Amino acid sequence: MDPRRLELLLELSRLGSMREVAEVMNVTTSTVSQQLAVLAREAGTALVEPDGRRVRLTPAGRRLADHAVTILAALDAARADLNPSATPSGTLRVAAFATAVRRSLLPVVRTLGESHPDVRLLVHEHEPAEALALLASDDVDLALTYDYNLAPATFDASVKAVPLWDTVWSLGVPASAHRVPADALAVFSAFGDHDWIVNSRNTADEDVVRTVASLAGFVPRVTHRADSLDLVQDMIVAGLGVGLLPAGQPLVRGVSLRPLTGPDVVLRAYAVTRRGWERWPPLALVLRLLDVRPG
Repeated sequence: MDPRRLELLLELSRLGSMREVAEVMNVTTSTVSQQLAVLAREAGTALVEPDGRRVRLTPAGRRLADHAVTILAALDAARADLNPSATPSGTLRVAAFATAVRRSLLPVVRTLGESHPDVRLLVHEHEPAEALALLASDDVDLALTYDYNLAPATFDASVKAVPLWDTVWSLGVPASAHRVPADALAVFSAFGDHDWIVNSRNTADEDVVRTVASLAGFVPRVTHRADSLDLVQDMIVAGLGVGLLPAGQPLVRGVSLRPLTGPDVVLRAYAVTRRGWERWPPLALVLRLLDVRPG
């Protein structure tokens, strides 16, 4: 049913005259009559009946007019919600990897609580493939994902990915390990006979390890997988192997970092949305707080 016709019916229920409805809606009386006749065909029942020189709604017409109040109010609310200039309000669902939750989302949550209490963030911790699947199925509104410069991600045409920030990564090794020149190939070669620890829920860092190892002339022995960076450090301390860690990662006793250059290893974070959704007021606000500029 066309909302415009429902609006005509609602006005008729209030005014009781097609002529008055026509004046209020700035149309002709004939247009009001024709549109209500179309609405009656859509509804499958008579909505209006003669009442002397005027008309009145049938019982079915009155019931539909009651529904029209709710329907038109819901449409007005939807328009306001989608209006880019509207005051942001509502719930925003975000899937993000753990570092992005700490670095990017928690400061946003604090800001929203102080200045935009009508916007609520629901945060789900997920690795990139999981987050993008949730975005595609409309289970989240925003995904914070990552890739590496040596293992670039490809994004579906239905989404928009905007860079957030970069982090240089190093090789985490036992603190007792001997030092080697700050060249990625030399560093990798020095630990070529070690076991290697990679992510358990994403393959990007393993792709980086295998790429650099290949350039260094060996195949890494990937034997352990862990999602938590803190756990990776504990495993290094326990002598289980070596693994990639952020250069700025606070280190536990027994772990040291070897810088990687030529090639560098850089993690790149992204804010990913479904195309066209980035101007929805709550999402636009959060993207702005994340320092994402609209494209």
